[in-house]
Amino acid sequence: MKTLTVALERRSYEIHIGSGLLAGAGAAVRAVCPRAGRLFLVTDSHVAPLYARKLEESLTGAGFEVARHVIPAGESSKCAGQLSELWEQMMDVPLTRTDAVIALGGGVVGDLAGFAAATVLRGVDFIQIPTTLLAQVDSSVGGKVAVDLKAGKNLAGAFWQPKLVLMDTDTLATLPDPTFADGMAEVIKYGCIRDREFFDFLRARPSRAEIMAEIEPVLYTCCDIKRQVVESDERDTGERMLLNFGHTLGHAYELAGHYETWTHGQAVAAGMAAACRVGVTLGITPPEVPGQVEEALAALGLPTAIPCARDNYAAAVGRDKKGEGEDISLILLAELGRAIPHKMPRAALLELL
Repeated sequence: MKTLTVALERRSYEIHIGSGLLAGAGAAVRAVCPRAGRLFLVTDSHVAPLYARKLEESLTGAGFEVARHVIPAGESSKCAGQLSELWEQMMDVPLTRTDAVIALGGGVVGDLAGFAAATVLRGVDFIQIPTTLLAQVDSSVGGKVAVDLKAGKNLAGAFWQPKLVLMDTDTLATLPDPTFADGMAEVIKYGCIRDREFFDFLRARPSRAEIMAEIEPVLYTCCDIKRQVVESDERDTGERMLLNFGHTLGHAYELAGHYETWTHGQAVAAGMAAACRVGVTLGITPPEVPGQVEEALAALGLPTAIPCARDNYAAAVGRDKKGEGEDISLILLAELGRAIPHKMPRAALLELL
C-alpha cells in the first residue's frame, strides 16, 4: 500500500492506495472517525451490487451502524433533487454531527455525497472510497464537491475536504474499457501540466494492461501532483486552475452532447487537444505538442476533436469559473510538462474557436 498525506491549513488527511483496501476499510475509518456511531453510505446502482456488501461487512465489523442509500448511476443523479433526498434520508437515520458520510463510487457519487456531507447539520465528516480511475486520480482528492444546475456542471457546490481517501485498485478490474479510458484522460492531463517524464512513461504504455501493471505508481504520481497543487491553492484562486487544462473546452463538448453523447473523460481529452491547438495559434505552445498529446489520447481510444457549435462554446466559456468579467484564463501548455494560465478576452477565445 502507498500512502500520501494532504497537509492543509485547517485539515490534513491521508490517501491510501493499494489492493484489497475495502476489506480493511472499517479499521481505517474507525481510526479517523473515533466518535462516529453511524455511517451514511452513498453508492450507485452500478457499484452497489459489486462492492457495497463487502464494504458494509468491514464497517459493521468495526462497530459502525451503516445506512445505505443507492442513487441511479449516471450524471443526471448529480442534481438538487437527489441532494435534497439525501438530506432527508440522513435525518431519518438520524445522522448526528459526530457521524460520517461515505461515498463509494465514481465522481458523481463523490461529488453528491460530499456536498450533502458539507451541508447537512452544517457539515459532517466525509470519507471518499472512489471506484473509478477518473475519481481516483481526480475528483476524490482536493475537496471540491458539487451538483449540476440547468445552466451547467458543478455550479452549486462547496470546498469540503475528506477525512480519508481509500483507493482500492481491485475495483478498477470491473470497469468497462471506455470508463477506464475516461480516467486515462485525467491521468494524461497530469503529465501534460506538470511532469514530462510521467507523460513519456504513459506514452510508452498505450494499453490498459500496461497501465494496470503499474497502477499503484500511476495513481500515486497523479495524486501527488494534485496534492502539491491543492496544498498551495486549496480554494482554486491561483495555481489550482492549472488542473483545469482541457476542461473549459471540455465543458462545451459535454454541453454539445447534452451531457449524454460524450463522457467527461472524452470531453476533457478533446478539450486538451483543442487547447494545444489554440496554444500553437497564440504562439505559446510549441508546434509539435498537439501531435504528441493527440497520439497519447488516441492510443487509448479517446477523441481528439468533437464537433461543437459556437453557441455551446459561448455558453461554456461564459460560465467558466476561471473567468473574471469579460476575460478568461485559459490553461495552455508552454511546453509538455508545464502549463500556464493565459488571460484573454472571452470574445477573442470564441473567435479562435
